[in-house]
Amino acid sequence: MNSKLIKTLRVFSRTVETGNMSSAAAELSMTTSAVSQHIKQLEQEIGLSLFNRSPRELTLTEAGHLYYQSCLKMLALADQASTQLQHLQSKPSGELKLVAPVGFGGGLLSEPLERLINEFDDLRIQLILTDEPIDMIKSGADLAIAIGPLTNSNLIARKLATWPLKLCAHRDHPIAKFKKVSWDDLHQFARISHTYADSNAFNPLTLESKPLPKAKINVNNMQSLIALVCDGVGYGVLPEPEVRQLLRKKELIEIAPEWAMPNYTVYAVTPARDSLAAKTKTAIETIKHCFNDVSKQVEFVD
Repeated sequence: MNSKLIKTLRVFSRTVETGNMSSAAAELSMTTSAVSQHIKQLEQEIGLSLFNRSPRELTLTEAGHLYYQSCLKMLALADQASTQLQHLQSKPSGELKLVAPVGFGGGLLSEPLERLINEFDDLRIQLILTDEPIDMIKSGADLAIAIGPLTNSNLIARKLATWPLKLCAHRDHPIAKFKKVSWDDLHQFARISHTYADSNAFNPLTLESKPLPKAKINVNNMQSLIALVCDGVGYGVLPEPEVRQLLRKKELIEIAPEWAMPNYTVYAVTPARDSLAAKTKTAIETIKHCFNDVSKQVEFVD
């Protein structure tokens, strides 16, 4: 509700309840003239007199009685809304609409989501998993997890973590049997890539950068890409945190490790608002903390 209108309604209600403008002015720390101006403004807007005026007292007109009852209801709603908004700003509550890539639903979000719902009883989370680009403003999302830089100026990105990518094949795939995989060997077998995330390979020893062989299969879902690689259909560039256990179990093998894959950065993305609700701020902090723990574990992968 308009803050100026709320102030005018409060001036009107206190004038009614105190019986005169001077008393209302004293309670509201205003001048009597300022109170009078608020009352005149209301009367001009509705086109009716709210008070019967005499030198000694003010009494409500019929229109004034009706407007006073409506005024009380509007002020009560304004106070209720203010309380709810203050609650949102001070304590995580309500529904958090979170959008994330499909792969993050495989365990990367389990710990932060568990922490959030266990710590805040009034918080509910709607998790939407998609690898397709999403319009945050149109969808009404509070928070999105995204990979890579943003081009939309209506959004704000906050860095959560930077993780490595690995060039992987299933242990039973022919290329995994090679003692050393050459660049030419990569061209002999099918590569599977993600529609929205392709990359070059870099050799730290020679400082040479090359585009990977053209993919035979493009898929728009990272979990499907991982499944195809695990089924031996081909090799692919996979996010290390999402395949960490498969690498540890030797179900997946890192191939051509001398060719480094670029790291990828994960961001928390929010609409460009002046301030964030407590639920969104807390979610970002919790996810970042948990993702930092994931980053620390990378070095322990054999």
